[in-house]
Amino acid sequence: MTTAEFKEIWVPLTERFYRVAYYILENQAGAEDAVQDLMVRLWNMRSTLGGIKNPAAFGITVIRNICLDKIRSSALAKRDLKAQDILDEVPDNSDEIDTILIRKENLERIKQCLARLPDKQRKVLEMKVFDNKSYPEIALLTGLSETNVRVKLSNARKNLKKMIADEDNR
Repeated sequence: MTTAEFKEIWVPLTERFYRVAYYILENQAGAEDAVQDLMVRLWNMRSTLGGIKNPAAFGITVIRNICLDKIRSSALAKRDLKAQDILDEVPDNSDEIDTILIRKENLERIKQCLARLPDKQRKVLEMKVFDNKSYPEIALLTGLSETNVRVKLSNARKNLKKMIADEDNR
């Protein structure tokens, strides 16, 4: 695909891509960044874009995925900050220090058990517990149905409880 063909086909669609990104991200700067990321990706793969029959649909699918990646990465960063804030509390007396150390050890055990959960179960559980996402939001982000999200969440909780109980019995 030549530069002229790229400009003729893809550049006129940027406004449509921006509207989709803004709808998902709900902020102007994030939407502009997502569209810029999309255009860079499209430019880098311009040699393979000739076979695309519906550029608008393809671009909207890619911009949606870019936006969801941005949401996921910002949610992970927020969750890590929340966990660190809890661990950074510095108590005044030694009894509180012992309590904090026990909590810290328990948190590490839970993190290790979480890491051993199947990928989908872990993601659903993290979104529900750490990110306070609703079932419809989790379904949108994971591509699962709401019923499947509930089942995965239930299974994740059961598996996590079992792993923790197994570790306690060692």
